Amino acid sequence: MDLNHAAAVLTDPPPINKSRIGIYSSLLPYSPPGAGFSSGLYLTIPRKRPGILDDVRSSGWLDAMRSSSPPRKKLTKDFNIEVASDDTDVAYRSWMLKYPSALSSFDHITNYAKGKRIALFLDYDGTLSPIVDDPDRAFMSNAMRSAVRNVAKCFPTAIISGRSRDKVFEFVGLTELYYAGSHGMDIMGPVGHSVSDDTPNCIRSTDKQGKEVNLFQPASEFLPMIDEVFRSLVENTKGIKGAKVENNKFCVSVHYRNVDEKSWTTIAKCVHNILKGYPRLRLTHGRKVSYRLSLENDDISVLEVRPVINWDKGKAVEFLLESLGLSNCDDVLPIYVGDDRTDEDAFKVLRKGNRGYGILVSSVPKESSAFYSLRDPSEVMEFLKSLVRQKNLSSL
Repeated sequence: MDLNHAAAVLTDPPPINKSRIGIYSSLLPYSPPGAGFSSGLYLTIPRKRPGILDDVRSSGWLDAMRSSSPPRKKLTKDFNIEVASDDTDVAYRSWMLKYPSALSSFDHITNYAKGKRIALFLDYDGTLSPIVDDPDRAFMSNAMRSAVRNVAKCFPTAIISGRSRDKVFEFVGLTELYYAGSHGMDIMGPVGHSVSDDTPNCIRSTDKQGKEVNLFQPASEFLPMIDEVFRSLVENTKGIKGAKVENNKFCVSVHYRNVDEKSWTTIAKCVHNILKGYPRLRLTHGRKVSYRLSLENDDISVLEVRPVINWDKGKAVEFLLESLGLSNCDDVLPIYVGDDRTDEDAFKVLRKGNRGYGILVSSVPKESSAFYSLRDPSEVMEFLKSLVRQKNLSSL
């Protein structure tokens, strides 16, 4: 394949059926004997799509960058109705009829959870920590850390983040959890069961504390490619004031929240031009607000470069459930809490067949596959505390 002329993919690849996931269930504790998927992990290489990068505006990416940027106008549309900033609470309450608060619906959730084993999955940015201008300063509070620690003592808990696994572990600093970085392409689990020597993309390693762990990395072959693109993006964006390129190991994030809007075209063209030589990488948008309201700090704007691999946060949830011996069990209730569009893949997995509950964290109306909503990280913390209190009452 001519890597210099094939175009990069700008949309997510088509879904594949579960039989082609190609993951193993023996990486984490509680794996039942004989459980596991087939050994092959299939990659979908896109066909050549000439011209798709010729015009940034025609590709829709410049418009997407504008639609997902921090709001700059005081009057926007919500469900085809003009609303001013003073009316945002009214619009949000209307939206919550479809996505009710997980706090006000807590009794309903816990009643359904009686007799079931809860498995908890959490995003990081915007869920456990506030959205901030500098991604290196997205620190969680000590109170939130305590809440996460306590809930992890009650239920199997994992953090699934777009950040690198090392970075999110550095932010959280808890050893009681499972961690999946790079949108689930880098999963760390304890050495609780033997792993077959022929298990692909799985290695035994040590974490920063020197503890032995098992790592499952289905996109490991992409590491040299991701590093090349990261270095190119750093070099080519260094002259754009406010631009920040973050290496998340198996994906690269280009943050433009602090970039003047006049330079967005420059950033978009820069990213697209570099990806022309990498047909096995795709460009996706990070956070996206479906209905822009005049609320500050709702959104952080980012372009993400990711491998063309059939793997996402939804498949990471399935992998972790299978590894924990909790997959396809009638007495298990998975709950996923997240705020990003990449969390929608996990929401869809749980909504399918009513397997569990997705909870969207958002202070503005967004279309989602989640069942419930929470307004911000402070409500997430209250929800986690409520789960612990209910567990201590022995009703979960």
